[in-house]
Amino acid sequence: MSVDRTQVLRAAAALLTRKATATMDEVARAAGIGRATLHRHFAGRDALVRALEELGLQELEAALDTAAIDQGPEDDAVRRLVAAVEPVGPLLSFLVTENQLFEGDQQNEGWARIDARVSALFRRGQENGVFRIDLTPVWLTEAFYGLVGSGAWAVQDGRVAAKDFQYMIVELLLGGARRSVEK
Repeated sequence: MSVDRTQVLRAAAALLTRKATATMDEVARAAGIGRATLHRHFAGRDALVRALEELGLQELEAALDTAAIDQGPEDDAVRRLVAAVEPVGPLLSFLVTENQLFEGDQQNEGWARIDARVSALFRRGQENGVFRIDLTPVWLTEAFYGLVGSGAWAVQDGRVAAKDFQYMIVELLLGGARRSVEK
């Protein structure tokens, strides 16, 4: 029987976003395979997390492409970005808390590419007078990640309705990022 690696990763992501401390045995059960099969595909938890990182980065890059954040008004681009990232929100929530992904020389350059793209959106908004200039593009990017991750966690935990995910993130992010019009 052939094992679909992507399906195993998706099952692992679904479990680990709900229970970050899940064991490899629990991951194998969630994926419907034996532990030995899981270990043939991923030598250990570190290898599994790195594979999840690759999946997450691919999905984030695809979401950025879908959102076309370099086009149109910046506040509309933020709305499109939040909508496009929503499906990968739970995985992002897990990945950003995995310290091993952000330590030392082993940091995946994909994070830098994604950071640069999102930061460029906020920088463009600042240059066009849409977003506040007292908050750096890097801070706004981190705030975006934090809100998406927290929102995904709150939805998954049943504390927030899934239909409210986009609205609440966009309103809070844009409400804090928009430059106020002085009278």
